[in-house]
Amino acid sequence: MARDTFTTREMIDRLIAFDTTSALSNIALIDFVDDYLQGYGVTTRRTGNEDGSKANLFATIGPDIEGGVVLSGHTDVVPVAGQDWVSDPFTVVEKDGRLYGRGTSDMKSFSAAALALVPSFLARPLKKPIHLALSYDEEVGCLGVRSLIADLKANLPRPAMVIIGEPTSMRIVNGHKGIAVYETRVTGQAAHSSQPHRGGNAIFAASMLIDFIRKMAEAKRANAVPDSGYEPPYTTFNVGVINGGTAQNIIAQDCNFFWEHRTLPGDDPASILAGYETYAAETVLPKLREFAPDAQIVTALHSSVPALTPEDDGAAEQLVRLLTGLNASEVVSFATEGGLFQEIGISTVMCGPGSIDQAHQPNEFIDIAQVEHCEAFLNKLADWAAGD
Repeated sequence: MARDTFTTREMIDRLIAFDTTSALSNIALIDFVDDYLQGYGVTTRRTGNEDGSKANLFATIGPDIEGGVVLSGHTDVVPVAGQDWVSDPFTVVEKDGRLYGRGTSDMKSFSAAALALVPSFLARPLKKPIHLALSYDEEVGCLGVRSLIADLKANLPRPAMVIIGEPTSMRIVNGHKGIAVYETRVTGQAAHSSQPHRGGNAIFAASMLIDFIRKMAEAKRANAVPDSGYEPPYTTFNVGVINGGTAQNIIAQDCNFFWEHRTLPGDDPASILAGYETYAAETVLPKLREFAPDAQIVTALHSSVPALTPEDDGAAEQLVRLLTGLNASEVVSFATEGGLFQEIGISTVMCGPGSIDQAHQPNEFIDIAQVEHCEAFLNKLADWAAGD
């Protein structure tokens, strides 16, 4: 099989050109990467969704043994619809020392650098494996990587460490908040708006629940943990989408809304949900059922991602400190796949090129200096993996 070679810049161009918005398939990108790696004799494994429209790819460079490092990146990107882009989001444009395009910062540049350096990794040769993990649907709840992790845990030699290449400006991040997203559906009873005693207004009930969420948010803010390192230094809440009702003069029979919390490590998501559901059952539902005896309030977990917790003398952090020369680490408020790797007992840390400030923004970009910094970091990692 032919061996294609790419510079990191060329690989960034190729990966950005695949429109892997989460609502779309990522198979074309995975096929490209799979063919490229197999051209170098690299062992690959796929896991995917039920209909085969999306896939993860796990590859091992070097010996097929326990240990080594996973370089983890997601292939999906957020939508560009409604954003004011000055260039084609899926064609990289270089200007003033920056590369513009959807996914340049979040987070295809990290994966591109790792892929472009595969020939260099193989030339060492490696005594400890370097694994590549490319996932789907990270942006919609870290959904795809779960099957990759399950396959890794059940069927493959266990890696020692994971480096999540999310944009940290190549700083060391050893912790992030957890996130849980819920949908609450309120079912009341329709009636003419002049006859509220004959119906149950689902929007009124939903407004009580939303106000309870607001009060939970205020309570967490009032009990902030200033020395936690997080910005903001407390568990946060958001209600992002709400739908309900059919007409102004009809009592709303249905209302649903999505809400989330982003928890500090140590805050218990289960207790947050329990308090919310107790309020719904004991305060809101009885009011709703006064004139709508069949009314219901149902809350379902839409997605959740565990927090990444700083590890005492974590192997992954110690390695990244060695490779970067940095002596400090920090935490961030956005969630990643890191907590899921950590859940199965693999030491995990974040370090990747680009700034989270550019993620999800129109005219997303990465500084070329950050890409070069990442290349140097990965070459040092390969030297470490080739050493005794």
